[in-house]
Amino acid sequence: MTPSRDLGRLIEIMAALRTPVTGCPWDLEQDFASIAPYTIEEAYEVADAIARGDMEDLRDELGDLLLQVAFHAQMAEERGAFNFGGVVEAITTKMIRRHPHVFGDARDLTPDQVKTLWGQIKAAEKAARPSPPRGALAGVPVGMAALTRAVKLQEKASKVGFDWNDPRAVLAKIREEIDEVEAELDAGREYEATAELGDLLFALANLARHLKGDPEAALRGTNSKFERRFAYIEAALMGQGRKPAEASLAEMDALWNEAKAKGL
Repeated sequence: MTPSRDLGRLIEIMAALRTPVTGCPWDLEQDFASIAPYTIEEAYEVADAIARGDMEDLRDELGDLLLQVAFHAQMAEERGAFNFGGVVEAITTKMIRRHPHVFGDARDLTPDQVKTLWGQIKAAEKAARPSPPRGALAGVPVGMAALTRAVKLQEKASKVGFDWNDPRAVLAKIREEIDEVEAELDAGREYEATAELGDLLFALANLARHLKGDPEAALRGTNSKFERRFAYIEAALMGQGRKPAEASLAEMDALWNEAKAKGL
């Protein structure tokens, strides 16, 4: 079998990998649950390639993510549930339905109006599905990244009026949570301090939401900044014939400040 730009070839490869006896032993023993963590991991690797501005890597990572879609669709087809074509049909149907300002009569909408319309259409879709009554916070996947899930839960609570209108009120809550973490540490209760840390992280995610930011993106940016500045420390010490383990914290902190001053 040869490589191809045809999506059908990917589907053929996935089917071959899942064919009993002649397929791949590892692929054959997988199910939806065992593959789900890889799907999440690939999505993060796509985000990482975007953050690094690496277009070649982004192409490869998007391919890996597409493979995950093909893998799940193949397993579903084996169960007689749906196939890859069904996945494509479902998303194309949804995109056409949710964009009446492009494919329908609605025209000349602002980005905010489009977002509002999208929410209205999505709500109507859910209302049309027969399902038992669910709470206001229902529908946020448990497997979602914790900070992102916190924001999604907060957004849902906000829709029913459970929210602050001023980011400064969130700042006050953050200070309150910091005090509670400190109180548990002072009492020597590390387990309880960790629980309070969760409350603090939730409040920080809430502040990011009020600032119209993404806490995951903000933390990824800080992670990258930390890597750049620490690399500066390593390079500076290497120039002295030393490693970080051979330097004092004060020396490394001074180099950190140098890196910061240089805009790294």
